[in-house]
Amino acid sequence: MDPIPDGPLYDGPLLDGLRLDGTGPLHAQLLRALRADILQGRLPPGSRLPPTRALAVELGLSRNTVLGAYDQLRAEGFIEARVGSGSRVAQVPHAAPARPQPAPARVAAQTAYARRARERLDLPGIPGRDVPGARWAFQYGVPFANPALTTAWAQALSRAARYTRPHYPSAHGLPALREAICDYLFRRRGVHAAPEDVLVVAGTQQALALTARVLLEPGDEAAIEEPHYNAIRSVLQVHGARLRPVQVDADGLRCDRLPASRPPRLVCVTPSHQFPTGAVMSPSRRLALLDYAQRHGSWIFEDDYDGEFRYGGRPLAALRALDGAGRVIYVGTFSKALYPALRLGYMVLPPGLRDDFVAAKWLEDFGSPAIEQAALAAFIGDGGFERHLRRAARALRERRQALIDGLRACGRGRLELADSNAGMHLTVWLRGRGRADGERLIALARARGLGLYPIAPYYLAPPDRAGLLMGYAGLSVGQIRAGLACFADCLDALDAAP
Repeated sequence: MDPIPDGPLYDGPLLDGLRLDGTGPLHAQLLRALRADILQGRLPPGSRLPPTRALAVELGLSRNTVLGAYDQLRAEGFIEARVGSGSRVAQVPHAAPARPQPAPARVAAQTAYARRARERLDLPGIPGRDVPGARWAFQYGVPFANPALTTAWAQALSRAARYTRPHYPSAHGLPALREAICDYLFRRRGVHAAPEDVLVVAGTQQALALTARVLLEPGDEAAIEEPHYNAIRSVLQVHGARLRPVQVDADGLRCDRLPASRPPRLVCVTPSHQFPTGAVMSPSRRLALLDYAQRHGSWIFEDDYDGEFRYGGRPLAALRALDGAGRVIYVGTFSKALYPALRLGYMVLPPGLRDDFVAAKWLEDFGSPAIEQAALAAFIGDGGFERHLRRAARALRERRQALIDGLRACGRGRLELADSNAGMHLTVWLRGRGRADGERLIALARARGLGLYPIAPYYLAPPDRAGLLMGYAGLSVGQIRAGLACFADCLDALDAAP
């Protein structure tokens, strides 16, 4: 509380022009306002502040709010409490006269890395971004909603929080989770790995960023599929790599298009379910790629982003399962199988690279969150993860079939579907239509509350074809059918347009 003055009560002017900014708690707003007035010279050193009670009445605040602001200003050395004379502004060395503050300006990028990052930041192209006002959005990257998973995961987190050591986790990842991942990969993906080969990371994006740091110097060449996941392109470009796009066809990456001279240091592929076309790399192409990497000393980044979901036949073995020379860096994620908010994935590393990657991960963040790792290890170990996968696969199979049937019905020969019987999206082409027609269709759909997404952002050199990437994991069967009824109307409107 303010000291009680010996003389008459404060009869000076209250703080004219004092304005609260409306952001955050009231005592914090008052603190900011008073501190700014002191620093900008509107309250010069030696100025007496009003008693807390008088200022509270003037501003319509509680006295405790004013007391809290005064106490903080005293602690910071901006005001002094003098017995008999109340609170006065202290001698602040850096106080400056009040002057108009310029509007915040965008600061120039400080490094080449920052410039490249700004140039390639493409928020509208990120999967899962909402389209404002869309009633039905065929977005890729929206997770399958499973209420049973939410309950089971909350229980797993609660148990893990009680028993996880409150220390920094190993940068390598918790041993229990690495062991669970090894067991899962051997049974489901044919990958044989030891726990020391596994590095727990914050999803595929961090896995690629670490790969670029460990394997690529700025200016080194990296081969990517054409088309490809655009976030992979962005990470490599921002790192300073030179990109070599390599064509994809129905059998996956065209290995014969990889250069015989000056081979790329890194080759990034999605062999089990090519993104976004859905192509599956044939056995002969897989063997050719492994042979190329061994002969030329290249590394292969295998992104197995949704290998859990196949709707016909046996699951395919990963490319890593065929790798006898230790050239494949295998990457998986729990973002698609569970949900993106989890931000956990894993890398299976060749033994010769383990130490470099663990060191890079430690420098990045000291290790992924331990409680989430412990919960996930238990969830996998007690069978909860695979129960969820079976439930999700059944639901996704129904949604996929509803999308395919609906597209065939409303397309009436106008659409071409590229489907690999896997994953959570379809690629759809409009026969005989160029990219400009595709953009018109997307605009027509948006005006009707339907979210459609072009495939062009996933190319370095997009073809002049109208193509869509249609995700279905986040929509029920009923929503898919309703959305496709609107889609049919949009196709008819496009046909009727001059």
